[in-house]
Amino acid sequence: MVIPLVPEPGAAIRLPIAGFEARDDHAFPGRRSALVYLQGCPLQCGYCETASSMGPARRAAAGEWDAIEGLLAARVGELDAVVFSGGEPTLHPDLPAAADACRSLGLAVGLHTAGPYPERLERLLPRLDWVALDTKGRGADFDRVAGRPGIWRQHALSLSLLLEAGVPFECRTTLHWRDFSLDDLELLAMTLADCGVRRYAIQLARLERCLDPAYRDAVEDAPPREALETLIRRLRRHFAQVELRG
Repeated sequence: MVIPLVPEPGAAIRLPIAGFEARDDHAFPGRRSALVYLQGCPLQCGYCETASSMGPARRAAAGEWDAIEGLLAARVGELDAVVFSGGEPTLHPDLPAAADACRSLGLAVGLHTAGPYPERLERLLPRLDWVALDTKGRGADFDRVAGRPGIWRQHALSLSLLLEAGVPFECRTTLHWRDFSLDDLELLAMTLADCGVRRYAIQLARLERCLDPAYRDAVEDAPPREALETLIRRLRRHFAQVELRG
């Protein structure tokens, strides 16, 4: 399905909602956030744990976003922010209008994205208060993990936009030992540090939830956790913040 780059002028906001969490205190650091999952993603990561619930990209039915906006409005005072996740939320051209609607409620707006559409991210940036950029690998390794040739260049453009915009952000990498060696991970992290990334999170893949059945089995020769924790300690010299999650 081809989803247009921008919505029709004056049209109602339409977003295909795949899920909603009324409160998630980890989606946006330091904020009491609601988490809105949008359906559809152009990538095919083997470790993905949301693909089964996201489903393929689709056009939204009338009223889907209106229902979510109503839930958010009812929780003003209980929430500080709303975070759009997925799937890949920048797939959808009505996302800037939805971000504006959230800001009109007094909510900060966060975004989880892999950066495959830098031109859409650029349009969103003035509306965003925080971004988590999913960094799946370095150069061609990104394409291999994501299952889409050439996507790493789009991601690199998105990273450049974030570095220039001044919007608070972190890069985060989901670690599955089918995709990385310890040396690969360190090289990726140091490349990000050299680019100017100041906050980095490494999150362990949850094997039981992985999309690809081959990813649900533990890797026999995976490095021990102690080796990963040693790497994290080394990386802290190069970042303002490094976290190991999971």
